[in-house]
Amino acid sequence: MTSTDGAQGAQSAQKAPAKDPWDLPDVSGLVVGVLGGTGPQGKGLAYRLARSGQKVIIGSRAAERAQAAAEEIGHGVEGAENAEAARRSDLVIVAVPWEGHGKTLEALREELAGKLVVDCVNPLGFDKKGAYALRPEEGSAAEQAAALLPDSRVTAAFHHLSAVLLLDPEIEQIDTDVMVLGEERADVETVQALAGRIPGMRGIFAGRLRNAHQVESLVANLISVNRRYKAHAGLRVTDV
Repeated sequence: MTSTDGAQGAQSAQKAPAKDPWDLPDVSGLVVGVLGGTGPQGKGLAYRLARSGQKVIIGSRAAERAQAAAEEIGHGVEGAENAEAARRSDLVIVAVPWEGHGKTLEALREELAGKLVVDCVNPLGFDKKGAYALRPEEGSAAEQAAALLPDSRVTAAFHHLSAVLLLDPEIEQIDTDVMVLGEERADVETVQALAGRIPGMRGIFAGRLRNAHQVESLVANLISVNRRYKAHAGLRVTDV
Protein backbone atom coordinates (compact mmCIF):
# COMPACT_ATOMS: atom_id res chain seq x y z
CA MET A 1 0.00 0.00 0.00
CA THR A 2 1.34 3.44 -0.91
CA SER A 3 1.49 6.38 1.48
CA THR A 4 -1.31 7.99 -0.53
CA ASP A 5 -3.52 4.95 0.01
CA GLY A 6 -2.79 5.08 3.73
CA ALA A 7 -3.73 8.76 3.98
CA GLN A 8 -6.98 8.17 2.12
CA GLY A 9 -7.80 5.26 4.40
CA ALA A 10 -7.17 7.37 7.49
CA GLN A 11 -9.41 10.12 6.17
CA SER A 12 -12.24 7.70 5.40
CA ALA A 13 -11.96 6.28 8.92
CA GLN A 14 -12.53 9.71 10.43
CA LYS A 15 -16.03 10.45 11.61
CA ALA A 16 -18.16 12.98 9.82
CA PRO A 17 -18.36 16.29 11.65
CA ALA A 18 -21.07 16.39 14.31
CA LYS A 19 -24.30 18.05 13.32
CA ASP A 20 -24.82 21.50 14.79
CA PRO A 21 -27.63 20.99 17.36
CA TRP A 22 -29.01 24.43 16.51
CA ASP A 23 -29.28 23.65 12.80
CA LEU A 24 -33.04 23.20 12.86
CA PRO A 25 -35.51 22.79 9.99
CA ASP A 26 -37.80 25.47 8.57
CA VAL A 27 -41.26 24.71 9.95
CA SER A 28 -42.99 27.93 8.93
CA GLY A 29 -45.13 26.10 6.34
CA LEU A 30 -46.51 23.45 8.71
CA VAL A 31 -50.18 23.48 9.64
CA VAL A 32 -50.43 23.04 13.41
CA GLY A 33 -53.50 21.52 15.04
CA VAL A 34 -54.14 22.08 18.74
CA LEU A 35 -56.43 19.51 20.35
CA GLY A 36 -57.88 21.01 23.49
CA GLY A 37 -57.40 24.44 21.97
CA THR A 38 -60.32 25.90 23.87
CA GLY A 39 -58.57 25.42 27.22
CA PRO A 40 -56.08 28.00 28.59
CA GLN A 41 -52.86 26.20 27.62
CA GLY A 42 -54.06 25.11 24.20
CA LYS A 43 -55.52 28.50 23.42
CA GLY A 44 -52.34 30.21 24.58
CA LEU A 45 -50.14 28.04 22.37
CA ALA A 46 -52.48 28.55 19.42
CA TYR A 47 -52.36 32.32 19.93
CA ARG A 48 -48.55 32.49 20.17
CA LEU A 49 -47.94 30.25 17.17
CA ALA A 50 -50.51 32.05 15.02
CA ARG A 51 -49.09 35.41 16.08
CA SER A 52 -45.69 34.22 14.86
CA GLY A 53 -47.18 33.42 11.43
CA GLN A 54 -47.96 29.72 11.83
CA LYS A 55 -51.16 28.32 10.32
CA VAL A 56 -53.17 27.00 13.29
CA ILE A 57 -56.38 24.98 13.59
CA ILE A 58 -57.99 24.64 17.02
CA GLY A 59 -59.72 21.36 17.77
CA SER A 60 -62.48 20.68 20.28
CA ARG A 61 -65.12 18.02 20.85
CA ALA A 62 -67.64 20.64 19.66
CA ALA A 63 -66.84 22.50 16.45
CA GLU A 64 -68.82 25.52 17.65
CA ARG A 65 -66.63 25.91 20.73
CA ALA A 66 -63.50 25.62 18.60
CA GLN A 67 -64.74 28.21 16.14
CA ALA A 68 -65.63 30.62 18.95
CA ALA A 69 -62.15 30.25 20.47
CA ALA A 70 -60.53 30.71 17.06
CA GLU A 71 -62.49 33.90 16.46
CA GLU A 72 -61.41 35.18 19.87
CA ILE A 73 -57.74 34.50 19.07
CA GLY A 74 -57.77 35.93 15.55
CA HIS A 75 -54.56 35.87 13.50
CA GLY A 76 -56.14 33.54 10.96
CA VAL A 77 -56.77 30.71 13.43
CA GLU A 78 -59.52 28.29 12.41
CA GLY A 79 -61.71 26.11 14.63
CA ALA A 80 -62.97 22.59 13.93
CA GLU A 81 -64.08 19.39 15.59
CA ASN A 82 -61.11 17.36 16.86
CA ALA A 83 -61.09 14.79 14.06
CA GLU A 84 -61.17 17.42 11.33
CA ALA A 85 -58.45 19.47 13.02
CA ALA A 86 -56.26 16.34 13.21
CA ARG A 87 -56.85 15.42 9.57
CA ARG A 88 -56.03 18.88 8.27
CA SER A 89 -52.85 19.36 10.30
CA ASP A 90 -49.25 18.34 9.66
CA LEU A 91 -48.34 18.47 13.35
CA VAL A 92 -50.81 18.08 16.22
CA ILE A 93 -50.34 19.40 19.75
CA VAL A 94 -52.31 17.52 22.43
CA ALA A 95 -53.38 19.94 25.16
CA VAL A 96 -56.48 18.21 26.51
CA PRO A 97 -57.14 17.71 30.26
CA TRP A 98 -55.43 14.63 31.67
CA GLU A 99 -58.78 13.10 32.58
CA GLY A 100 -59.75 12.91 28.90
CA HIS A 101 -56.31 12.23 27.45
CA GLY A 102 -56.58 8.51 26.79
CA LYS A 103 -60.12 8.51 25.40
CA THR A 104 -59.44 11.47 23.14
CA LEU A 105 -56.36 9.91 21.56
CA GLU A 106 -57.91 6.47 21.27
CA ALA A 107 -60.81 7.97 19.32
CA LEU A 108 -58.44 9.83 16.97
CA ARG A 109 -56.00 7.01 16.22
CA GLU A 110 -56.91 6.89 12.54
CA GLU A 111 -56.86 10.67 12.03
CA LEU A 112 -53.49 10.96 13.77
CA ALA A 113 -51.84 8.09 11.86
CA GLY A 114 -48.67 9.28 10.14
CA LYS A 115 -48.76 12.62 12.00
CA LEU A 116 -46.18 14.16 14.28
CA VAL A 117 -47.94 14.41 17.65
CA VAL A 118 -46.68 16.68 20.43
CA ASP A 119 -48.06 15.76 23.86
CA CYS A 120 -47.97 18.54 26.46
CA VAL A 121 -50.33 17.02 29.02
CA ASN A 122 -49.32 16.95 32.68
CA PRO A 123 -50.89 14.18 34.82
CA LEU A 124 -51.48 15.97 38.11
CA GLY A 125 -53.60 15.58 41.19
CA PHE A 126 -54.58 18.25 43.73
CA ASP A 127 -55.33 18.11 47.42
CA LYS A 128 -55.04 20.37 50.48
CA LYS A 129 -51.24 20.30 50.17
CA GLY A 130 -51.30 21.48 46.56
CA ALA A 131 -50.41 19.87 43.24
CA TYR A 132 -48.71 16.50 42.99
CA ALA A 133 -47.62 14.27 40.11
CA LEU A 134 -49.55 11.20 39.03
CA ARG A 135 -47.83 8.17 37.52
CA PRO A 136 -49.77 6.74 34.54
CA GLU A 137 -49.60 3.01 33.99
CA GLU A 138 -47.51 3.54 30.83
CA GLY A 139 -45.07 5.78 32.75
CA SER A 140 -46.15 9.20 31.50
CA ALA A 141 -48.79 10.95 29.43
CA ALA A 142 -46.42 10.95 26.46
CA GLU A 143 -45.79 7.21 26.76
CA GLN A 144 -49.53 6.63 27.00
CA ALA A 145 -49.94 8.63 23.79
CA ALA A 146 -47.26 6.54 22.08
CA ALA A 147 -48.99 3.33 23.17
CA LEU A 148 -52.38 4.52 21.93
CA LEU A 149 -51.03 5.93 18.66
CA PRO A 150 -48.74 3.23 17.23
CA ASP A 151 -48.90 4.76 13.74
CA SER A 152 -48.02 8.28 14.89
CA ARG A 153 -44.64 9.85 15.76
CA VAL A 154 -45.08 10.98 19.35
CA THR A 155 -42.97 13.64 21.04
CA ALA A 156 -43.42 15.58 24.28
CA ALA A 157 -42.99 19.35 24.79
CA PHE A 158 -44.54 22.64 25.97
CA HIS A 159 -45.23 21.39 29.52
CA HIS A 160 -43.83 24.28 31.56
CA LEU A 161 -45.52 27.29 29.96
CA SER A 162 -47.76 29.74 31.77
CA ALA A 163 -51.13 30.08 30.07
CA VAL A 164 -51.43 33.55 31.62
CA LEU A 165 -48.28 34.73 29.84
CA LEU A 166 -49.13 32.97 26.59
CA LEU A 167 -52.52 34.68 26.41
CA ASP A 168 -51.36 38.18 27.38
CA PRO A 169 -51.22 40.27 24.17
CA GLU A 170 -49.08 42.90 25.91
CA ILE A 171 -46.21 40.43 26.33
CA GLU A 172 -44.01 40.37 23.24
CA GLN A 173 -41.63 37.59 24.30
CA ILE A 174 -42.01 34.41 26.33
CA ASP A 175 -38.56 34.07 27.89
CA THR A 176 -38.37 30.34 28.59
CA ASP A 177 -36.97 27.07 27.33
CA VAL A 178 -39.10 24.17 26.15
CA MET A 179 -37.84 20.68 26.95
CA VAL A 180 -38.51 18.40 23.96
CA LEU A 181 -38.46 14.60 24.19
CA GLY A 182 -38.81 12.00 21.47
CA GLU A 183 -37.44 8.91 19.80
CA GLU A 184 -36.38 10.34 16.42
CA ARG A 185 -33.97 13.24 16.10
CA ALA A 186 -35.74 14.69 13.06
CA ASP A 187 -39.06 14.81 14.93
CA VAL A 188 -37.50 16.38 18.01
CA GLU A 189 -35.78 19.02 15.89
CA THR A 190 -39.06 19.86 14.16
CA VAL A 191 -40.67 20.52 17.56
CA GLN A 192 -37.63 22.49 18.72
CA ALA A 193 -37.93 24.65 15.62
CA LEU A 194 -41.63 25.16 16.25
CA ALA A 195 -40.93 26.34 19.81
CA GLY A 196 -38.32 28.70 18.41
CA ARG A 197 -40.96 30.38 16.25
CA ILE A 198 -42.26 32.04 19.43
CA PRO A 199 -40.07 35.05 20.33
CA GLY A 200 -37.95 34.44 23.42
CA MET A 201 -38.51 30.69 23.41
CA ARG A 202 -36.01 27.89 22.73
CA GLY A 203 -36.61 24.20 22.23
CA ILE A 204 -34.04 22.00 24.04
CA PHE A 205 -33.62 18.25 23.48
CA ALA A 206 -34.21 16.57 26.86
CA GLY A 207 -34.08 12.83 26.12
CA ARG A 208 -36.35 10.06 24.94
CA LEU A 209 -39.95 9.48 25.92
CA ARG A 210 -38.94 7.24 28.82
CA ASN A 211 -37.76 10.46 30.51
CA ALA A 212 -41.08 12.27 30.04
CA HIS A 213 -42.47 11.49 33.49
CA GLN A 214 -40.06 13.74 35.38
CA VAL A 215 -40.59 16.55 32.86
CA GLU A 216 -44.37 16.32 33.24
CA SER A 217 -44.05 16.01 37.03
CA LEU A 218 -41.99 19.19 37.34
CA VAL A 219 -45.14 21.20 36.66
CA ALA A 220 -46.27 20.37 40.20
CA ASN A 221 -43.13 22.08 41.50
CA LEU A 222 -43.68 25.11 39.28
CA ILE A 223 -47.24 25.44 40.58
CA SER A 224 -45.81 25.56 44.11
CA VAL A 225 -43.31 28.23 43.01
CA ASN A 226 -46.05 30.29 41.41
CA ARG A 227 -48.32 30.13 44.45
CA ARG A 228 -45.59 31.12 46.89
CA TYR A 229 -44.12 33.95 44.80
CA LYS A 230 -47.25 35.07 42.91
CA ALA A 231 -45.37 34.41 39.68
CA HIS A 232 -45.67 32.65 36.32
CA ALA A 233 -42.45 30.64 36.48
CA GLY A 234 -40.85 28.89 33.53
CA LEU A 235 -37.48 27.22 32.93
CA ARG A 236 -34.12 28.25 31.50
CA VAL A 237 -31.40 25.65 30.82
CA THR A 238 -27.97 27.13 31.49
CA ASP A 239 -24.74 26.66 29.50
CA VAL A 240 -26.55 25.52 26.34
